[in-house]
Amino acid sequence: MSRRVVRQSKFRHVFGQPVKADQMYEDIRVSKVTWDSGFCAVNPKFVAIIVESGGGGAFMVLPLHKTGRVDKNIPLVTGHTAPVLDIDWCPHNDNVIASASEDTTVMVWQIPDYIPTRNMTEPVVTLEGHSKRVGILTWHPTARNILLSAGGDNVLILWNVGTGEALLTLDDLHSDLIYNVCWNSNGSLLVTTCKDKRLRIIDPRKRLVVAKNFEEPIALQEMDTSNGVLLPFYDPDSSIVYLCGKGDSSIRYFEITDEAPYVHYLSTYSSKEPQRGMGYMPKRGLDVSKCEIARFYKLHERKCEPITMTVPRKSDLFQDDLYPDTPGPEPALEADEWLSGKDAEPVLISLRDGYVPVKNRELKVTKKNILDSRPPIGPRRSQSTCDTNFSHSAFEELLEEIKSLRQTVQAHEKRISDLENKLCQFTNGTD
Repeated sequence: MSRRVVRQSKFRHVFGQPVKADQMYEDIRVSKVTWDSGFCAVNPKFVAIIVESGGGGAFMVLPLHKTGRVDKNIPLVTGHTAPVLDIDWCPHNDNVIASASEDTTVMVWQIPDYIPTRNMTEPVVTLEGHSKRVGILTWHPTARNILLSAGGDNVLILWNVGTGEALLTLDDLHSDLIYNVCWNSNGSLLVTTCKDKRLRIIDPRKRLVVAKNFEEPIALQEMDTSNGVLLPFYDPDSSIVYLCGKGDSSIRYFEITDEAPYVHYLSTYSSKEPQRGMGYMPKRGLDVSKCEIARFYKLHERKCEPITMTVPRKSDLFQDDLYPDTPGPEPALEADEWLSGKDAEPVLISLRDGYVPVKNRELKVTKKNILDSRPPIGPRRSQSTCDTNFSHSAFEELLEEIKSLRQTVQAHEKRISDLENKLCQFTNGTD
């Protein structure tokens, strides 16, 4: 008699489950724009969701603990003149998020720790360089302030957000629409998928495609049969790939191994409502006390539903094998170091005692003065008409005054928000 050998894996019994009803985000008008992004981005502090908005594009940002029904008048992040297509949180600053839009621009925003009292309309910096809509954003995994964008013009642009300038423009590597972009772990290479049915591995600093033809796969597995767009999420710690189909109602997950047959089906999480988008929590935002190895934020037509993936364990102790050191919020390189050719692995942190998000760190943008490199146009004014030193000094004083006023306004907004919350609690208590 032959005996069936069961493959050993600590992730064989991973199961998914939704949170309780009071921990969902309800009454959200999720964007109806036809695009292939997840429409949702999460980090250990916030969940951001692209929403319907008249007269332009917008997305909302909610603190993770702000669950339940969302006020229809909640302030939004607005500023784009056309629908927002993609959003992505900075991995090195939990208060900084980038947005891409059909208006061909990319905007970077500084989100306060408190809920503002009115719409946010002024980004920290606006990045302009694409000639068609911008639909893909992804931050560099190890270098500070480097953001990659891809547009309908088949162009990849790498930005230095700290100066508001384009570091690299890759405009001759794709002949058709770019579908997706992803960095490798240290940010030395990136991979793209394209409408021309080719997968490209690119060295962006050399502006070269280092691999493109993958004619003989080491394994071929049918992972999904739905017609909707697949949103793949890969966890390098567990070597699990999660496949979420837009318009589908399930999450299928597979374990990748070094030995044949390489791809192993684990299980499927199914729900009743189809998903319109999906956000994926970084490992440092998970609850290690519950053996949670992944968390998704599933978008429906009117709500956002967190779903947790858990490995069943009897012990309450910290599980070292489930939680190796993971990339933290500190960058390993500066933008100039990476551009000069230097590479570095992510700065890792331990999750043994859990992760506590750091306080709001302001994103500083230092733009170069383009007038410094251009000759003056027209007749030069006399010294009596315009004193250069005095003008520069007055300009610096004006900037300092604006900064002080901005801090004052933010402090007042926080105080007003706190008073409104207290008033709401007092009113509920008297009813």
